[in-house]
Amino acid sequence: MPRLDFKGKTFVQNHHLAVPFHQLVPNANKGLTRKPSLNDNLIVNGDNLLALKALLPTYAGRVKCIYIDPPYNTGNEGWAYNDRVNSPMMKEWLGKVVGGEGEDLTRHDKWLCMMLPRLKLLRELLTEDGAIFISIDDNEQHNLRTLMDEIFGDQNFVASIVWQKKYSPQNDARHFSAMHEYVVAYARSIDKWQRNLMPRTAKQDDAYKNPDNDSRGPWKPSDLTRAEHRDRDYYVITTPSGKEVLPAKGRSWSRPVDEIKRLREDNRLWFGTRGDSIPSLKRFLSEVKEGVVPVTLWFQDDVGSTDSAMKELKSIFDGNGQIETPKPSTLIRRVIQLATDPNDIILDSFAGSGTTAHAVLAANKEDGGNRKFVLVEMEDYADKITAERVRRVIKGVPDSRNDLLRQGLGGTFSYFTLGKAIETESLLSGKHLPSYEELARYVFYTATGEDFDPFKLNEIKHFAGSSSYHDVYVYYKPDLEYLKSTALTLDEARRLRKEVGDRPLLVFAPTKYIEQTELDNLKISFCQLPFEIYKLKV
Repeated sequence: MPRLDFKGKTFVQNHHLAVPFHQLVPNANKGLTRKPSLNDNLIVNGDNLLALKALLPTYAGRVKCIYIDPPYNTGNEGWAYNDRVNSPMMKEWLGKVVGGEGEDLTRHDKWLCMMLPRLKLLRELLTEDGAIFISIDDNEQHNLRTLMDEIFGDQNFVASIVWQKKYSPQNDARHFSAMHEYVVAYARSIDKWQRNLMPRTAKQDDAYKNPDNDSRGPWKPSDLTRAEHRDRDYYVITTPSGKEVLPAKGRSWSRPVDEIKRLREDNRLWFGTRGDSIPSLKRFLSEVKEGVVPVTLWFQDDVGSTDSAMKELKSIFDGNGQIETPKPSTLIRRVIQLATDPNDIILDSFAGSGTTAHAVLAANKEDGGNRKFVLVEMEDYADKITAERVRRVIKGVPDSRNDLLRQGLGGTFSYFTLGKAIETESLLSGKHLPSYEELARYVFYTATGEDFDPFKLNEIKHFAGSSSYHDVYVYYKPDLEYLKSTALTLDEARRLRKEVGDRPLLVFAPTKYIEQTELDNLKISFCQLPFEIYKLKV
């Protein structure tokens, strides 16, 4: 398989592994719930690379559908490369706005260096039967496809969807007036991903008629020939009027003689109103699938345009556009329709104005589902625009121009910001100590590689959760004196064993006063905080 090479790739190839876990700090004043929870609908304000890493303990392998709308790298967007990779060349890029074609010779390299670690973390968040959809235009579509082939595997490519973003040409375009963008789709595992059928439209159903009053209801004619000549299937059919007909030159019937006879006896052939036309096959509306197979060409009449997206956003914000290039919620609703079920999780790590949350809430209202959204927005407008849009959509906007908004879509969401990194140095120094839940979440996921469930947490009993191999216990308080004085003793180890039963235990504590032979006899694996957080599961 061809591989993409670009400046800086060697430095970011495994950068996602070096990114430290950060605390996720709730802000109850900015959400719509009294008790913020990482298992609620979620908006996270912070660098999306750090936020994705922080979300892994809770959401790794749980997200069914990812939609992202990253910078298109047009040279006019004002984005900067900000990942702190330990390389002089990369540090030279930090904080500098990426320039346009011709003036910034590393423009594409910077974009690829930004995208690669994020895409690797996004892949870890997907369920095995999940898929990712990425909006992009011609500036980076070709590079994105090759990068995705490397990260997801070219066999997991699903489609490159063309979205008609405009309904009229731009007459002052230098060469061609761009009327479309792309939505590139990849599955985590193509053998496990199943797309949904799209709902049938009234227009599609209107194509079915019943000119012969068939008791099976409306039907539409379908060609009964194939575009190749086969001697076996080239034969005369006599119409009800007595006329003998043959397929056109170079074609043949699509069914053998015996099946044509069966179809005729079952009144499934149509010879026209006078009974002398070449036969067609009657396909009954009552027998077609409940939906239609999605296509790779999405027209603005069906999924909206950039213009309708701007109008939608202005209707929410009392006439203020806020974001220059929003996506219409109907576009993302199409993604949700074909890629999710009613209880799935949808993630957007380039959240912008919060369109994905709007689309998820609208989809739930339409079918009674309980889908959840997880949004990440790093810009300082995360509260005033991203979260504010969701607040207004949930509560209902008093605007008669938009019934969907006026009615309100219901639900809640929790708002979190990125806190300090959870690192050995901070635990040793006593500075920026995380809460018990934050450390337990980090330790549990890092040690086991499995999802952390906060509902099973019991701080009083030091219980962090159960993995496939162990019950995990963490002896910790955000207090330096506790960290200096607490140890796993023989009495405590025996108490744990008696309380838990025979299941193997993984115990984290600042130190231990117990011999290894005793730990072995009690089937306890001990890990010292903070030095052995990365102990591998056995």
